[in-house]
Amino acid sequence: MKAVLLCGGIGKRMFPITEDKLLLRFVGQPLLTHQIQKLKEAGLRELVVVVSPQNAPAIESIVAGFPGIRARLVVQEKALGIANALETAARFLKGEVVIVNPNDVFETSALITLIRGSRAGGAAAYLIGYKVKDYFPGGYLVTNRRNELQRIVEKPPRGQEPSNLVNILLHLHTEAAQLMKYIGRVETSRDDVYECALDLMASDGEKIKIVPYAGFWQAIKYPWHIFGVVRYFLGRCQRSISPSAQISPSAIVEGNVVIEDNVRVLENAIIRGPAYIGAKSIIGNNVLVRDYSHIGRNCVVGYSTEVKGSYIGDNCWFHSSYVGDSIIDDNCSLAAGTVLANFRFDEKNVKVKVGSESIDTGLDKLGAIIGASSKTGINASIMPGVRIGPRSFVGSHVCLMRDLPPDRMVLMEPRYRTLDSNIALSDDKKTDLMGRLEKL
Repeated sequence: MKAVLLCGGIGKRMFPITEDKLLLRFVGQPLLTHQIQKLKEAGLRELVVVVSPQNAPAIESIVAGFPGIRARLVVQEKALGIANALETAARFLKGEVVIVNPNDVFETSALITLIRGSRAGGAAAYLIGYKVKDYFPGGYLVTNRRNELQRIVEKPPRGQEPSNLVNILLHLHTEAAQLMKYIGRVETSRDDVYECALDLMASDGEKIKIVPYAGFWQAIKYPWHIFGVVRYFLGRCQRSISPSAQISPSAIVEGNVVIEDNVRVLENAIIRGPAYIGAKSIIGNNVLVRDYSHIGRNCVVGYSTEVKGSYIGDNCWFHSSYVGDSIIDDNCSLAAGTVLANFRFDEKNVKVKVGSESIDTGLDKLGAIIGASSKTGINASIMPGVRIGPRSFVGSHVCLMRDLPPDRMVLMEPRYRTLDSNIALSDDKKTDLMGRLEKL
């Protein structure tokens, strides 16, 4: 049995995060590394990895690091969807295949449940189905009483979902050639050829069994979904502090905290887990890191900065800043006094505009989402849910209330007035205050 990993897509909804989702690092490893480890644990050791021309070198390096895994990389020249990816790899697909979207984070038990479910036999395909409580912008499964697929409804409008059963792209087909035959029959102008092929199979009487799964699952469709993945990984970590880490005696490290090699934690810093600090990072004096914060490699979290519930990439520098519930890509710098606000005045959920649509994130606390190699000046303020494109700059004292595109700079241009001063200052108040302080 082979596993097909679909790694050639483009995250159209992830702006301003431009890194491939499967290459985002969690607890020190790219997401794809974690996913391949799960496949290995489930007994799937033969992989066909469909990659893009851009991410092929990085993925080849990741795959090469797995002993006991036999992997073949196939380049999908353009991101034309699932069906095109399978057609690109068709010559390597025979018999049973498991199709995996590595951007969906799930437990190893999902794979084991799928494979065990297929052993009952009698169906052409087996699909993992997941019951949701809230609206999810994906495919919904319509089944009969025997838990067999009747049709898939792709991205129905909110409130018009045909069921509460979402399609996780973790599918097992008993005969790859049959699947490819149905893909070849589909006629559609939309990017749903694969889903239409499944519908065709069901309408032709081919049995497609839905295998229920109730463990952890988080699809990364929007940047704020990264928070759920951080919680998943940190929630499963045990407290671990590298012997090479240097932690001041006056620092406080509480709970399940992972501190990697050569980290320095300076005087009076506080780290409250769950939290992750990447290799060679510095946590400065009087810093507070808390509530599922994930800080990458070679970062400097400078004096008196608070980081709360945030995902921070590699090589980021902060100083006397507040970073609340934010996502910050690699190589960013926040100057002293920068505040990434995370809570609306009306206390409602934060919405983010994606294209022409205003998306309710489902979060009442969401800070900034900042692309790689961006910077802020002193005392800059970023309002909740604002996105800053890669390589952009927010000048000193700017209060940014709208998204900033890539490669742009926004500056305050104050006009100063110089006036004669007729204010007479007295030392009486200062003397009185000093007297009260002396009595404390």
